[in-house]
Amino acid sequence: MSAADTPLNDAIFDDSLKGAIDPFALFEQWLAAARQSEINDGNAMALATVDADGLPDVRMVLLNGLDARGFVFFTNLGSAKGRQLLDNPKAALLFHWKSLRRQVRVRGDVEEVSTGEADAYFATRPAQSRIGAHASAQSRPLESREILVEKAESLARDYGEGPIPRPDYWSGFRVLPHQIEFWKDGAFRLHDRVVLRREADGWSRTRLYP
Repeated sequence: MSAADTPLNDAIFDDSLKGAIDPFALFEQWLAAARQSEINDGNAMALATVDADGLPDVRMVLLNGLDARGFVFFTNLGSAKGRQLLDNPKAALLFHWKSLRRQVRVRGDVEEVSTGEADAYFATRPAQSRIGAHASAQSRPLESREILVEKAESLARDYGEGPIPRPDYWSGFRVLPHQIEFWKDGAFRLHDRVVLRREADGWSRTRLYP
């Protein structure tokens, strides 16, 4: 369906409905649809952080976990994003699903995941990806690609068929949202835009002009 075919009253939420709101339930519905419709990586998201000078930094990463606490991704703690989040544990996320004409924005605090969570997820990764985590000094200067490839090949020989442990510097972060904004394309640019804000007793809902 094109934007021109979208009904003007096709709203994200029915404004007449009252009661508790679960933004994670709606997000999971949208994410499931994106996994079916997007050509690649329906769980891709833009992650925004700030550096020590307060300069914004943004890059694409993959959402690797979701629960009632927040949104989880994994990385090298020595990478630019890892260092920035350890120094200033706040972040913003953006999911943009072009095929669905939808987007979700998230803002909140950040916490490092537990050792158990990091170990459990690392064990699910393909062996070559686990080796890659050992081989890459992420975000640091690399003299040539051949050096990286040779290092990965050497590690693969060293580990052979044995276990590949998680490096201490490889872990994950959970974004604990203060607010989650849902945006849906509408006909004639009358988009539907709703922001949910975490309150002491749940989530408040505010519809915004597009």
